[in-house]
Amino acid sequence: EGHSIHSLPLGLLYSYFHGKDNFCSFSFMQGSKLEIPLWLAKGLHDSKRRIISVELPKIYREAWRTVFSADANVVDLHKMGPYYYGFGSQLLNFDNPENPEIAQTILQTFISRFRRIMDSSQNAYNEDTSALVARLDELERALFRAGQKGLNDFQCWEKGQASQITASSLVQNYGKRKFTDVDG
Repeated sequence: EGHSIHSLPLGLLYSYFHGKDNFCSFSFMQGSKLEIPLWLAKGLHDSKRRIISVELPKIYREAWRTVFSADANVVDLHKMGPYYYGFGSQLLNFDNPENPEIAQTILQTFISRFRRIMDSSQNAYNEDTSALVARLDELERALFRAGQKGLNDFQCWEKGQASQITASSLVQNYGKRKFTDVDG
């Protein structure tokens, strides 16, 4: 199931430019369902005119929220939607009465999975981690990679293989600015 199912409550005439002088028009009946990208749904969603209404993808509905509250770690987020957190937070832009529960579930899911992700990233030094990351959302994968990079950098430092520590350009520029202020 895609993350972009939207129903059109009113008949909608949709036109787009095709080629030099060709226009294509589509008419949808009231109540029709159509998958459209999130950016288009956000553009068409207007709480006053009610051009479209948004149907929640199943992973954000009450049944799945119950699963997440029981044990969020058992869910294969990548399979259900590789951008669970990002897409879910974008869904909050639509006036859905379930928004507070959706927001709470997204937050609690992140909190409950975060520690396990970071623990796994720290305990998988020089191991094949493909099975570990296969079930993670893209944000979680980035966190896992950051944890592994931190571990690898620490291991190099511990073995004396780290490069020389240098001041960041921000710190260097601050020092130059401070001396110029004193001179001037």
